[in-house]
Amino acid sequence: MNDEYLDELTLSDAETAEDQELYEHFRFVVDAGQAPLRIDKYMQEKMQHSSRNRIQKAADAGFVHVNDRPVKSNYKVRPGDIITLMLDRPRHDSTIEAEDIPLNIVYEDDALMVIDKPAGMVVHPGAGNFHGTLINAVAWHLKDDPRFDANDPEVGLVHRIDKDTSGLLVVAKTPEAKSRLGVQFFNHETHRSYLALVWCNFTEDEGRIEGNIARDPRDRLRMMVFPPDSEIGKPAVTHWRVVERFGYTTLVECRLETGRTHQIRAHMRHIGHPLFCDERYGGTEILRGQRSSTYKAFIQNCFALCPRQVLHAQTLGFRHPVTGEQMDFSSPLPSDMEQVINKWKNYIHGSANQNQESF
Repeated sequence: MNDEYLDELTLSDAETAEDQELYEHFRFVVDAGQAPLRIDKYMQEKMQHSSRNRIQKAADAGFVHVNDRPVKSNYKVRPGDIITLMLDRPRHDSTIEAEDIPLNIVYEDDALMVIDKPAGMVVHPGAGNFHGTLINAVAWHLKDDPRFDANDPEVGLVHRIDKDTSGLLVVAKTPEAKSRLGVQFFNHETHRSYLALVWCNFTEDEGRIEGNIARDPRDRLRMMVFPPDSEIGKPAVTHWRVVERFGYTTLVECRLETGRTHQIRAHMRHIGHPLFCDERYGGTEILRGQRSSTYKAFIQNCFALCPRQVLHAQTLGFRHPVTGEQMDFSSPLPSDMEQVINKWKNYIHGSANQNQESF
């Protein structure tokens, strides 16, 4: 079960399930040998992508039932208990439907597709985004291919990028292609680089960020970096190099060794360089620069030009899963990022001219 089910939990004004029509979403039967255990801890073990805190809130609101009766989060499960998660809406049909949505297909053959995704498009249906996703569009594009079923987890997306990140993705058409490509991603044998505009000026020209990534316990929609030896989260490594400096911001290229959720966004925030206009990670604050109204207006204009994290999956390289041939792709900067970068170039150039004229 994904945490998104509990993220979307809608309660009545009294924040209780009483007198509401409830629908069963999940059911567990406790094993005969189960020792007494708090139900919130038991359900967290069964639903690994849901936080204990959200399970507790659902239970305390009356949405967790044992043997058809609501229980609180401190209830201790017993062998044979029937545990159900009852929510105030029917369970969503997760079937992926084909939708006629344009795709920018960079490359395609019988085994795979490489797609250049625009910012704003979700890659896969999920809570709040059950339609209009990239995989809905892929299902339409391949609707006449008898080998491809968008609802079959053995085909489809090999990796993902965030909704508001633009750039390259690879989709496998066959189980063999997905399996072989998946091995390359797992073994860090692929090549992926991103261009990002980040706050503040780097003192060095290149570097390496290493730190485990896990969900932020204070904000389940944000990721947090933990020490590599902390045993919290998953190991993650990002290599970066400076492409161009703009004084208060820097354009960097990021190369991924690993591919964790929000990896670049979380790693850059961790070292004090949040992505420009990345609201979730603090990038919509004016972190460097002048206090003048002119500068503040300039920043707000930049935010308006590219109202999302300034991050683009620029290159993608892998071995073809059938032929073994090295495949390398690149994507041009989208216009919103290009406009913001040019605006910073003009701003710095103008500032330099003003300084020269003042001497």
